[in-house]
Amino acid sequence: MITRAELAQMIDHTLLKPESTADDVAALVTEAADLGTYSICISPSQLPVEVPEGLHIATVVGFPSGAVKANIKAAEAAQAVADGAEEVDMVINIALAKQGLFDELKEEIAAVRAAVPAPGILKVIIESAALTDEEIVAACEASEAAGADFVKTSTGFHPAGGASTHAVALMRKTVGDRLGVKASGGIRTAADAQAMVDAGASRLGLSASRSILEEMK
Repeated sequence: MITRAELAQMIDHTLLKPESTADDVAALVTEAADLGTYSICISPSQLPVEVPEGLHIATVVGFPSGAVKANIKAAEAAQAVADGAEEVDMVINIALAKQGLFDELKEEIAAVRAAVPAPGILKVIIESAALTDEEIVAACEASEAAGADFVKTSTGFHPAGGASTHAVALMRKTVGDRLGVKASGGIRTAADAQAMVDAGASRLGLSASRSILEEMK
């Protein structure tokens, strides 16, 4: 079993509701610092934001549909990095995966990767609930080939659903220990979080961070 402190350091404490205000983000930062999470994850329009030392800043691009041009995602990512984002979670063009156009998908991811140079971290949201197992594997392979640091299950906004232990395990099997795997979407309890970690997740995107961590006291 993972400890409370260990789990906290795997959490991107997330607030991506479009109606979230600057006050909501300030409250998120305070809560993340109190809980000891690894990072906050906020919308790019909320950047820049001040955080205490040791708390990292993540944001999203192409969110939540992924259905914008690669150059737009790259420009959005470059602006986010200029505004202080250390980590960028990009949504793939899901249609490319559904059509089997994985070379084009790799090119899209590579364009965003170029806009998020090291030591910036690029996470690729593949929206696993909307993909077949074969598409999940191919999307992960394209992400790795394009230089991503993580593959991520879900936005949490797609009607097909969020993270599943099956998808996390398949993603981990595909990328081995070469990339991180982030589980996000629908993780509401400590048991959910533990199950994702057991399946191979190395990072968790959570909005229910406080209630999950309080379960572990």
